[in-house]
Amino acid sequence: MSILTQNRGLKARLISHLRYELGQVLEQDCLLCTASNARDILCEACASELARLEEPRCPRCAIPTEHGEVCGRCLTSPPHFDATLAAYRYDFPLDKLVQSFKYGQRLALGVYFGQQLAALGKRIVADLIIPLPLHPERLRARGFNQALEIARPVGKALSLPIDATSCRRMRNTPAQTRLAWRDRAKNVRGAFHCSSDFTGRRVILVDDVMTTGASLDECARTLKLHGAAEITLLVVARALPKPL
Repeated sequence: MSILTQNRGLKARLISHLRYELGQVLEQDCLLCTASNARDILCEACASELARLEEPRCPRCAIPTEHGEVCGRCLTSPPHFDATLAAYRYDFPLDKLVQSFKYGQRLALGVYFGQQLAALGKRIVADLIIPLPLHPERLRARGFNQALEIARPVGKALSLPIDATSCRRMRNTPAQTRLAWRDRAKNVRGAFHCSSDFTGRRVILVDDVMTTGASLDECARTLKLHGAAEITLLVVARALPKPL
């Protein structure tokens, strides 16, 4: 990463962190409705509008199922990860917040999202946290890895180390959002490389949104090839397939 990109990302984190800390003691505008009486980045009313993911759900991929059983897709094509925990359903207005976070330099949302995931993460027995890597070109363009920004407060709350260097994204694949669901697994095949031995380690793999889970599954596959014993996905939101 260039020095310019590093400085831009650091500046954004510092400004965002300062805004967040000031917001803990001063009133601030809600990011959604702009109400000026919020003590967090979202007022209570808007925070309650974020749709929680329905229960019960598949324990492997977090798709809602009738009785909490493993879904048909995970039975016929088991993923390389072992479990998924998601805080929200990817729907309005959460989608606008995620876009503001990733493309609008609203890094304070990373802290907010991370705090929501930390509450879920208390259920997980793990040894370390790995944020889903970004390709260097995309990292240079954005200035930060959104998964890492979310992972920081999770690691702090759970007292777990964050490894943001051992796993890298080697191919700058086309954005998954542009591809049909069936093409996404092919798009990311061989996209990741790990330089460390994870034998016996229990890993929490963090990202912002899980759609098909293709990128997360490919990263999990790579981690398993390097010895990881168990991988739990911890994501802010789960996108649900549209009904046929």
